[in-house]
Amino acid sequence: MTDTLAVIDIDGTVADGRHRVHILAGTPTHDDWVAFFEQAGADTVIPEGAERARMLAQEHEVVWLTGRPERVRELTERWLADHDLPPGRLIMQPSDDRRPARVVKLERLRELSTTNDIAVVVDDDPRVIELATGAGFPCELAAWLPWTPVLSDPGCR
Repeated sequence: MTDTLAVIDIDGTVADGRHRVHILAGTPTHDDWVAFFEQAGADTVIPEGAERARMLAQEHEVVWLTGRPERVRELTERWLADHDLPPGRLIMQPSDDRRPARVVKLERLRELSTTNDIAVVVDDDPRVIELATGAGFPCELAAWLPWTPVLSDPGCR
C-alpha cells in the first residue's frame, strides 16, 4: 500500500439509503434530517460500491468522506464494519454545518491533499465530481444507483 488516498463517499456509493429518502419529501425540517440519518443503520450495501472500495483498498489508504453529520459517527462506523468494508479514516460533516455537502467535501479534499496524494475520489453526486475534477482531483462517478439530489442540499441537517 502507498501513501496515496482513495476518498470514497458512503450514501449512494456503498450504502443504499433509498428506503429512507421518503422522509425528506417536500421541504425537510431539521427533525426530518435527524430521522433520515438515524435510519442509516438499516441501509443495505451496494455490491458494486463495496467491491470498488475493496479493490481500491488494496493499493491505497481509504478515507471515507461523507455528508453524514458527525452525530451519526458511531452508527456509521458500525455500519461500515458490519458490511466488511475497508477500514479507514471517517470524515463527516460537522452536525451544525448547513452548507451543501459538495462544498464541505471540496474543502476536505483540499485539506487532505496537503499531506497526501489523492489517487481517486469516488462519489455518486455529479456536483461533487464536477467540483473535485475542476479542482484537479481524479474522480470516478459512482453511477450504480440513481442519484438522489436532496441528499446533497443543505436543508436543516
